[in-house]
Amino acid sequence: MANLLKKEQNDTTKVNTLNTLSGKLRGIAKYDTAMSCAETAAALAEKLDFKSGISAAYRNIGLTYDYQGNYVKAIEYHTKALTINQEIGNKDGIARNYRNIGNVYDDQANYPKAIEYALKSLAIDQELNNKDGIAADLGNLGIAYSDQGDNKKALEYDFKSLTLDQKQGNKAGIAADLGNIAIAYSALGDYDKTLEYDFKALALNKELGRKIGIAFNMNSIANIYTKEKKYNEAQSILDSSLELSKNIGEKNLTMKVYIERAKLDSAKNIFNLAFEDYKKYIQFRDSLLNEANTKAVMNYEFNQKESAKKAEQDKKDALAAAENRKQKIITWSVAVGLLMVMVFAGFVVRSLRLTTIQKQEIEIKSKVIEEKNKDILDSILYAKRLQDAILPRLSLIKQYLPDSFVFYKPKDIVAGDFYWMERKGDTLFIAAADCTGHGVPGALVSVVCSTAMNRAVKEFQLTEPGKILDKVRDLVLETFEKSESNVQDGMDISLAAISRQSSDGSVEVKWSGANNPLWIIQGNSVTEIKADKQPIGKSDKATPFTTHTIKLNTGDIFFLFTDGYADQFGGPKGKKFKYKQLQDLLLANAASPTPDQAKKLDTILNEWKEGLEQVDDVLVIGIRV
Repeated sequence: MANLLKKEQNDTTKVNTLNTLSGKLRGIAKYDTAMSCAETAAALAEKLDFKSGISAAYRNIGLTYDYQGNYVKAIEYHTKALTINQEIGNKDGIARNYRNIGNVYDDQANYPKAIEYALKSLAIDQELNNKDGIAADLGNLGIAYSDQGDNKKALEYDFKSLTLDQKQGNKAGIAADLGNIAIAYSALGDYDKTLEYDFKALALNKELGRKIGIAFNMNSIANIYTKEKKYNEAQSILDSSLELSKNIGEKNLTMKVYIERAKLDSAKNIFNLAFEDYKKYIQFRDSLLNEANTKAVMNYEFNQKESAKKAEQDKKDALAAAENRKQKIITWSVAVGLLMVMVFAGFVVRSLRLTTIQKQEIEIKSKVIEEKNKDILDSILYAKRLQDAILPRLSLIKQYLPDSFVFYKPKDIVAGDFYWMERKGDTLFIAAADCTGHGVPGALVSVVCSTAMNRAVKEFQLTEPGKILDKVRDLVLETFEKSESNVQDGMDISLAAISRQSSDGSVEVKWSGANNPLWIIQGNSVTEIKADKQPIGKSDKATPFTTHTIKLNTGDIFFLFTDGYADQFGGPKGKKFKYKQLQDLLLANAASPTPDQAKKLDTILNEWKEGLEQVDDVLVIGIRV
């Protein structure tokens, strides 16, 4: 770095040179060196009391922290830079600071604030006729509107920004504009336009050596390839994007690559990898959007107002002291009276200020909670998408089992219960499974267990239900043993393999169960096939699962189920529904069409709850042969 500074340069020129170098190094993702240049510039400028140099250095430090995902430090240094620029009346600097603060708000998903600060910056840049600044402000408005879902409005700002950057010959700005336009077109579902602008942006970023832009464009292209089912192309691009974003230490981009990989793995039905990528996405997202970061950004305006209020109060105090010195001729009695009034007023003002601060703190905390709840809900909704992908389509079940029903009622958005189906030759496998817990924890375990079921049948070519459950238990234990924690999770399951016998037209059902039994209704009688009293998971005395073979005739109906229905509290005394009552209900309605049976189960369950909360996931599968 020292070699880049000419000896004949004076000290203020050295500060400016270091700041310029910091910006260029940041642009090619050399963050450590960029930070070193900015910090050296700040130290030298502070020694010289070179205000504009200090401000520029602080801005560079804030931008570097922002690129690295450290929003607490980013907002701290952007605020320092803004304070100095306001002190010296540097309007161009103030506009830049507003722009940078708006970007941090956008990173924090606070889009109204991002738009507010982009408009503040735009107003100053238009006043100064700063074309580069105006283009950047328009681009930031486009990003914020796109992020909050108004993509048509986003395109208006993106194209205005592009036109300005092209007139100015600002290649870096043009590349950013092209990438932003691609994002908006992607959200609008125009994938041809998306790829057109992404590839233009990618070529320009490669020409400029802008690694962060390259990784950004590749991630966007991979997203479209996944949607178009070009999985190999998407995988290759995502691998390159991940390596690049990790190498440059860009956490925000790394996070986005992992969520794209999770989508790709999910589309390819590789749910165990989708699960792992999603966990890594969550880890990066939580490190970027933690409570401390959110509070730091949201407290910015509050702290600014408090600083302004304190300065105003100091000014008033100084004027009051001067006035007091002029009033020495006032009698002691009047002085004492005035003093008492001032003391009383002080108590009132203090009380009002405390009330205002408390109110603001409550509002800030409420906003933090609201943002965290939104993040949690977004994560749960994406987890639901992953879980829905492992469930067989109901239309497919109806295709293979026309006279059947699946009554599935999760307690929460996602569930620990799941149903599973697979076909192998002339044999159809179907299962009702209950994983440990419900909600998000249960759903995560269900992905592991469903993947193990698929592997047992497809990879290990097993067809006997008991042996399938043995293998699933091994695979589940193998997965959980990789964790340093002592994971006790697993599942209960009822698994049937159905095949029609050509000789007499009967149906052969081979069945095995872990804790959950099988019920068969023939005429007016119910037969229960008991399950092995052990789970799929850790067990003190694990034994091989038993396979039962049953022959059924036309009109017979059998049921696979979990414990949620029988365990539901309700009725006149708030007690459990219980298995005997469930069995009687199924027997009473066995002759009805299967869709009517599912509706009856739903009606009775709702009547039984009588407004009480559902205690567990509910799953009942009925199949008539």
